[in-house]
Amino acid sequence: MAIAVALPLVAFAQPGGREVGQNVPGAGRRFIPDPDPENVVLNRRAAMPFGAGATNFDGRSFNNAPTFFVYPDTKLDQAGADALVNELGLQPILENNFGSVVVINPVGAKYDASADFDCFVKMFNKSRSGNLKVIGFGEGATFVNQVIALQAADHIAGIVTVGGKPAKLPKGFTSYGVPAFVAGKTAAKVAKEYETLNAACAPAEPLLQVVTSAASEPGSVFAEAWEKVLSRNFRYNNYKHTHYEGASFGQYGPYELEPYTDWERLGIERIKVEQPMAFGPQGQQGPDVPRQLWYEYWPKELKEGAAPRSVPMVVLLHGNANDPRTQAETSGFLQVAGEERFFVVEMEWQGSRSFQAMGQDGVETVVYQLLSKYPQLDPARVYAEGLSAGSMTATALGIKKSHVFAAVGGHSGGLFGGMGAGPFPGFEAIWNEATQKRGAVETAYCSVFGTMDTTVPYMTPENWRGNSYLNAWNAYEQMNGMTVVRDMDFSVDPVFGQVLRDRESLKTAKGAGIVMETGQLYKGETPLIRLVAVMDYGHWNFMPTARVMWDFFKHYSRDPETKKLVYSK
Repeated sequence: MAIAVALPLVAFAQPGGREVGQNVPGAGRRFIPDPDPENVVLNRRAAMPFGAGATNFDGRSFNNAPTFFVYPDTKLDQAGADALVNELGLQPILENNFGSVVVINPVGAKYDASADFDCFVKMFNKSRSGNLKVIGFGEGATFVNQVIALQAADHIAGIVTVGGKPAKLPKGFTSYGVPAFVAGKTAAKVAKEYETLNAACAPAEPLLQVVTSAASEPGSVFAEAWEKVLSRNFRYNNYKHTHYEGASFGQYGPYELEPYTDWERLGIERIKVEQPMAFGPQGQQGPDVPRQLWYEYWPKELKEGAAPRSVPMVVLLHGNANDPRTQAETSGFLQVAGEERFFVVEMEWQGSRSFQAMGQDGVETVVYQLLSKYPQLDPARVYAEGLSAGSMTATALGIKKSHVFAAVGGHSGGLFGGMGAGPFPGFEAIWNEATQKRGAVETAYCSVFGTMDTTVPYMTPENWRGNSYLNAWNAYEQMNGMTVVRDMDFSVDPVFGQVLRDRESLKTAKGAGIVMETGQLYKGETPLIRLVAVMDYGHWNFMPTARVMWDFFKHYSRDPETKKLVYSK
């Protein structure tokens, strides 16, 4: 069973990796993109690394790469569009963030609300961007203010307009808002309308800022807009589906607004580490020995000045064949580290064309190397979190490497049945180890999942037997010496199928208000397992759960001498 379930995980490895267009018969998942409308005068995409075959491991990953739709004042030819993009200074942003830019002329002689919005929708569906920024100048700005902002604000990560006329909000108008940067002579009036538009959002979202500027030159406007608004957030939709599978405009409601991860702004330094293995295959040594890769994220004041054994460590593990910066940039843990000041490391645990797989033993070895390299790291407070296949691996590490980790957690992954396949740990081997350790070893565990995940499905009253999430909970109940709850009863709790303590519902400001249901399983008076259901959510990270998970992790440590788990309220 494990092979049949695990191998399809390759299909979801690359968010945004498939083009929208016509399927090529006999060519599997190969697609030919539909042609752009004639009024799209420029469509430029930065070179992009791609998952397990990536070769560019500097800079950012391609996750949440920005797409810019630019609406000029009047029609431009390709040379004029190139000149505008150059004047804006967009190219360095595209290269550093693996972004793309599309310059869109009016369909007719002038902008038309209906025809040009139809073109916007067509390009939106084609781009499949979770980080769309819309820029307008003059008449293009008026079109953006009066049409796109009113009809598509909740699908857009940021708007910049220069010199356009303001919108007139209809009576009773409601919106989930859009971050906006407004410049030009009409800036004050236009900004007022965006502020009114954003005020309709409930619950309140701090990322919905509106900034005005006295700048007038395109380059100055864009530089200020990028710094103050556009680089602050991204937007995508994972509600009732999984975002990288694609969606048509308006299909699944408002898009989630999330902070775009900028570690420098968080006071964090990133260090990329490439390390040759001591011995390659068959004892091979020398310059051709396979390398290992990881990224360290240090709160700057702690890298040199922290006291010995004072800084917790969180190990992040990406999903199947994902870029090894995925969890740092999309899980929300760097934002929490910016607030709580702990060390984060994301490892290329699975391996790729460029780097050797670590496996569970390799992850443990790298942890020891980091503890030796940085004496300020606390060996008693080492935690792990992963996405999907990384979640399965983190779940296994908490049992197989229980002497290393005080608490572990996973998003969108549990334990498949059987012995597992390749890098995917199976339930049988983990259960046997949990049984041997039962009552003698404890590790705290946090399980996070979307209830509408179709890749690693959550349990329902019809399919809960053998469900991968229930397998994971049972394995931790077994090792921790708790009652193993094998039978689910959804009459006592329609989400979790069992009675949990500390049960609560947490409504967020994301999308139309995504809800997290949560509760805990106890051993005596100690909560050892926390369950978090993101309601109506697909297969991917939900960034607010990083805070929920850290608030669970930080109560646990492991005595460096006895290896016993310690719980502190």
